[in-house]
Amino acid sequence: MNQPSTSRNRHFSAVARVTATMALTGALAVAGTLLAMTGPATAAPANSTATSANPAAGNADRCVAIRPESGFYAGGRVGTEELTTPTSRCTTISVSNVRDPANPTDRCQTFRLGFWPLVDGSLTYTEPVTACGQQRTVLARNVPDAAHYIVIYDVDYIDPVIQTVEFRVWH
Repeated sequence: MNQPSTSRNRHFSAVARVTATMALTGALAVAGTLLAMTGPATAAPANSTATSANPAAGNADRCVAIRPESGFYAGGRVGTEELTTPTSRCTTISVSNVRDPANPTDRCQTFRLGFWPLVDGSLTYTEPVTACGQQRTVLARNVPDAAHYIVIYDVDYIDPVIQTVEFRVWH
């Protein structure tokens, strides 16, 4: 009899990827209500760091800062509660004041944003951007008013507890 050409290991690997993707998508959907935003946002360049963090001239003064609550942990990342951009002239989403309270010398983290509405069952994500310290680092530009999104950061450790990073979101 002919055996399928796909090995058992490849099959289990594919099943694991699909299961992990579905779990993360489910966690993201639970993080907030699925509401449509009014237009697309654009990601900051993938090589953005705190040294290139200055928002567009004049835009920084129009943005307001918040400290979001954590919403979930999945697959090595922590996501915030669902956030909504206010009605304002601010067109960027940035982070600043990044720090790990358990390790005060760790002042850098990799962030990305996930925007609603869902596209093919998934949020639309920006490219990862490393943000450090107190400077504002832009994660997305051309963000419309009332855009629904979450902030996601990569964790550096999960043992003995999941890393918690403090930061401000400017939108």
